[in-house]
Amino acid sequence: MGLLGMMARTAVVAGTATAVSGRVARRQQNRYQQKADAEAYQQEQQAPEPEPQYEQAPPPPQYQQAPPQYAPPPQYAPPPAPAAAPAPGAEPNLADEIQRLSTLKDQGILSEDEFSAAKSKLLGL
Repeated sequence: MGLLGMMARTAVVAGTATAVSGRVARRQQNRYQQKADAEAYQQEQQAPEPEPQYEQAPPPPQYQQAPPQYAPPPQYAPPPAPAAAPAPGAEPNLADEIQRLSTLKDQGILSEDEFSAAKSKLLGL
């Protein structure tokens, strides 16, 4: 048997050894995995059951619905009543009219010129 035969035999032996060692490694890995799975399963079985999740209790009956006599407040308040106008036959008080014009000027409704003109009209100037 020559050099070529010896190389062939060495290759066959090496290939067989590789195949056998791979098979052994896979079997060992499967055994370890099965053992780990069995231990995890047993620990899971022995573990205490988790506490139940708490649910929110419903509100007491008196808070579930509004009482029947309840009426929601109005969205808008009624506008304020206008200032009482003097009676058509009565003469307005001069001081009150000038005070009213001054208030309108302070609120920015009347300009200085409009205020002066209205005051002069009231005073008869």
